Amino acid sequence: MRKTEKIINQRLTFLEWILTGVFLLLLFCLFQTIFLKKDYYKQKLEELTNVIVYGESAPRGRIYDRNYRLLVDNQAVSVIFYQKEENITIAEEIELAYQVSSHLELDASKLNLRNFKEFYVAHYPEEAKKKITEEEWKRLERRELTLTDIENLKIARITEEDLSIFSEEEKKVAYLYYLMNRGYSYSEKVIKSENVSDQEYAYFSENNDKLRGFDTKVTWKRVYPYGNTLKSILGSVGSIPKESSQEYLNKGYSLTDIVGLSNIEKQYEDILKGEKAKYQKVSNHKIVLIEEAKRGQDIVLSIDIELQKEVDQIIDQELIKAKKEANTKYLSKTYVILQRPNTGEVLAISGRQVLKKNGSYETYDITPYSLTDPMTPGSVIKGASMLVGYNTGAIQIGEYTTDECIKISNLPQKCSSHQIGRLNDITALAESSNVYQFKIAMKVAGADYHYNQPLTINEEAFDIYRNTFYQFGLGVKTEIDLPVESLGYSGKSRAVDLLLNYSIGQYDSYTPIQLSQYITTIASNGNRLQPHLLKEVHASSNTSEIGPLIEEKKVNVLNVVDTKEEYLKRIQEGFVAVMEVGLGRRVMGDSPNPAGKTGTSESFIDSDGDGKIDTATTSNAFVGYAPADNPKMTITVTSPDVEDPNTGISHRTYMNRLIARKISNCYFEMFPES
Repeated sequence: MRKTEKIINQRLTFLEWILTGVFLLLLFCLFQTIFLKKDYYKQKLEELTNVIVYGESAPRGRIYDRNYRLLVDNQAVSVIFYQKEENITIAEEIELAYQVSSHLELDASKLNLRNFKEFYVAHYPEEAKKKITEEEWKRLERRELTLTDIENLKIARITEEDLSIFSEEEKKVAYLYYLMNRGYSYSEKVIKSENVSDQEYAYFSENNDKLRGFDTKVTWKRVYPYGNTLKSILGSVGSIPKESSQEYLNKGYSLTDIVGLSNIEKQYEDILKGEKAKYQKVSNHKIVLIEEAKRGQDIVLSIDIELQKEVDQIIDQELIKAKKEANTKYLSKTYVILQRPNTGEVLAISGRQVLKKNGSYETYDITPYSLTDPMTPGSVIKGASMLVGYNTGAIQIGEYTTDECIKISNLPQKCSSHQIGRLNDITALAESSNVYQFKIAMKVAGADYHYNQPLTINEEAFDIYRNTFYQFGLGVKTEIDLPVESLGYSGKSRAVDLLLNYSIGQYDSYTPIQLSQYITTIASNGNRLQPHLLKEVHASSNTSEIGPLIEEKKVNVLNVVDTKEEYLKRIQEGFVAVMEVGLGRRVMGDSPNPAGKTGTSESFIDSDGDGKIDTATTSNAFVGYAPADNPKMTITVTSPDVEDPNTGISHRTYMNRLIARKISNCYFEMFPES
């Protein structure tokens, strides 16, 4: 017994030591929690209990033109909305609709017949049940019919006589009930967001605690002080597209957020988006504001909106006038781009289309197609072609040749548009000699030319031409700061006659913005600059004034044309000769010391919409800059399909030249200091 008692005492003693140790450990942990790690656990508690919620999308940043004229602003919009409470019954919702309908102006004529019948079914469920036969209820039990089938049968059997029990005022109740229940069951339903009166807003704001799901909020919409001018380039805003939902969710957006959907609004979404109001949830029905919503940052564009308006108006006038001339059956559009050399800033960008409607012509904005609608440019690209000749040694500065038709065996002869005779490189540009370029191309390709004999070329000549053209922005993306841009069309065949065509702008096609970058590169002494619309970013302000400057867009030189300075200067001299003594005389009107190049090209269209190119047309282009000795602006005008050469009538519209002249004059009238 004594031995047993000893063992028991030893075990009790051991157990006491264990319990004492555990107790001391608990005391230490408690001391550590209360005193040593108090702040740590306090933070953890807040993280677990502090629920943060965010408000509606905040107002976006404003958009200004280069002179700080407001182009896009926000306007507050009062909204009355309904969000179904949990466990609310159909009868309670109908009663609620009756209660609030007298405080709302709603257009009950928008209620369609099915929705009206659905209200009857909800309001008089017992009467609606009587529309179903005993046999049909049995078929439902046997699963030969579904509940949806039963509901559809009820609605189909409700007559006009059944609906006649509702007064005109009750039709408004029915429409309100429909608005309360459309879409997903527990999602927020907008009841009214247009023309909400002060009385309506006040009623729902003051009684939201009694109206079981009805409430008010203030959201915003974009407004455009200059109407539709440049609106397509400014872009649109709206709900997140379904196909982009995951992308935006990964960035921290909510699917109900308003985002930029196109062009400037989309390109500069990260700058323009606002910061939502931040709330702390303190109960199921109460939240406390922590941080107020903050408007997005403002951006200033390189565009001059007054110049833009003038450009749009000039194009519209000349397009409509030209459509009344002969041979303009297929003429429908023109594009114009004005840029600032040495910076790449876009001063104005316009695309206009003319269509006949109700017997008269109307014009429409197609400006975004300036980046995606390629055209065969014709002779405007001969500056780049001439550089190929200089760089490869195919010609020397001042070299003379004779302008004579080229004839290759089994192919039609190829000539200039008019007889020129003996000419050098400057005259070739001034008079737009095709033959001068043909002879350069054949030398570049190592061809041994004899009149009406077969011709063999080194196909690498295509690569030599294209690589030079790429340096001017022809056939590559200009990297303009807009979301969508195309490369134009690059021909795949390398036939001998197509190389000659390429050298005069009759093979590959380019977009208006590519041609604009090309002439800006020439005006900027071979620096290919990124064209851009963004000029400055400013912090948002709480006043009508623009906020402090955050960032200014820097000049971005994409590449420098690989050539000798003397070659580029020679091309510039040729472009001056075009405007002084050549085919471009007076195209830039009274512009000081202009330089530029005209172009006419053979083009083809699908005239009947069957997907097949079937009709030949003629297109015009012009690129220029001024003053030649210190360029302040470049201008690009492209006019596809200006002439229908199939009529046998010799008349050709001069619309492209008139547009270039009037816009050039307009620019230097508005900015005489240039």
